[in-house]
Amino acid sequence: MAILDRYRNVVGGLTVEAESGNWFSSTNPFTGREWAELPRCGPADAERAVEAAHAAFTSGSWPELTATQRGKLLRRLAELIERDAEKFAALEVRDNGKLYAEMLGQVRYMAEWYHYFGGLADKIEGGVLPSDKPQMFSYTKREPLGVVVAITPWNSPLLLLTWKLAPALAAGNTVVVKPSEFTSCATLEFLKLFAEAGFPAGVVNSVTGFGGEVGPSLVEHPKVAKVAFTGGDATGAHIYQQAARGIKHVTLELGGKSPNIIFADANLDDAAKGAISGIFAASGQTCIAGSRVLVERSVYDEVVERIVAIARSARIGDPMDAGTQVGPITTLPQREKVLSYIEIAKTEGARCVLGGRVPADPALAEGWFVEPTIFADVNNDMRIAREEVFGPVLSIISFEDEEDAVRIANDTIYGLAAGVWTSNMARSIRMSDRLRAGTVWVNTYRAVSFMAPFGGYKMSGIGRESGRHAIDEYLQTKCVWINLADGVPNPFVLR
Repeated sequence: MAILDRYRNVVGGLTVEAESGNWFSSTNPFTGREWAELPRCGPADAERAVEAAHAAFTSGSWPELTATQRGKLLRRLAELIERDAEKFAALEVRDNGKLYAEMLGQVRYMAEWYHYFGGLADKIEGGVLPSDKPQMFSYTKREPLGVVVAITPWNSPLLLLTWKLAPALAAGNTVVVKPSEFTSCATLEFLKLFAEAGFPAGVVNSVTGFGGEVGPSLVEHPKVAKVAFTGGDATGAHIYQQAARGIKHVTLELGGKSPNIIFADANLDDAAKGAISGIFAASGQTCIAGSRVLVERSVYDEVVERIVAIARSARIGDPMDAGTQVGPITTLPQREKVLSYIEIAKTEGARCVLGGRVPADPALAEGWFVEPTIFADVNNDMRIAREEVFGPVLSIISFEDEEDAVRIANDTIYGLAAGVWTSNMARSIRMSDRLRAGTVWVNTYRAVSFMAPFGGYKMSGIGRESGRHAIDEYLQTKCVWINLADGVPNPFVLR
């Protein structure tokens, strides 16, 4: 039997195992073989981590640091990320099966979030308020919330953790990280950098394990002030209910069924490539996946042919290979879910024009692969068009005109993102105004930045990550009144 790598949590500056002594394994999606073990934590471990974070927030050196000093720590962390980017990217690939080229780009780019929020840390301002009350002076100040629980998904663990950690720490909070049980290894390795960067013990802590065993103890803990979650909408709704019992602040970045809309006047070559990027990059395992491509009827057949031609040439294989374009599904249960949706689409009458199977290549037999799959003649009432598949499965829907495109695009419970392909500038602005989505891309797709707010409408979530807006999610406002007059007037009357 192969010896598995062992990763441990960081709590209060110490490297720790689960108090139960139990472990669980992580499996490489490309090989289908276990390669690492992690602590299988429970309520006692959650308690230990939250207490460590609370102690660091209320005492010690962290609350004594100036905002400028916090910013310097974040920028130092960014430098360490840049130094170790290749190591973290390789760990991510081994853990979640995404392409090394994609993960290396993500890890290198995520350093920018720490540079950005490091610079923003000492730009947090209150203000002097105008007053209608004589001899009264009032002002506001912005203060951190306290202990933040950050719950991250398996598709882009380090980047999506960064979207929470960087603003939370810049604002002065402390954090307990709960990574996905499927992809915890890179996160635990990453957290070692905080001590090297000079962060005080307990500012960032981790708890690994299964959501049902450790999640409620974190979300409902009375010393937790905020929960930041990225994942599925059903789980997000459950966490929202749990957090509501403690009147906690919540940020939810949830699922999507994003429309990628192609008008007849678009550059159809670019639009077809944008459709491919929207769904087959990351094997469709991204919340912003453009899983519904809406095509104007007059060019429908032509666009379908172009998309199929590009997708047919996609190279499926080892995610560490630079020539690979489509990697495996991250988890075995997720692959089974994707395959089940393919069968559902066929029974609903959608026409499968590409893929729909597990690859026949014997070299891929051990991995959790699904061929890039395209369904044409889809209508928006089909489950394949309404429910999030989270895999390399594309639905192509026709529309008649701009009004019809808006109707179909918005006819969903989700509202995370949308794409518009057109050469008509006025139309691009009209569509951007009318689409009910937190992000709209015009003649591009799947672009994000540390400077740009990201989040959803409707069931795609609440709150925003990245950009200046994000730091507000981790701050509260205090108003201070100072009486400048001598004496106190009638104490029985509201001032």
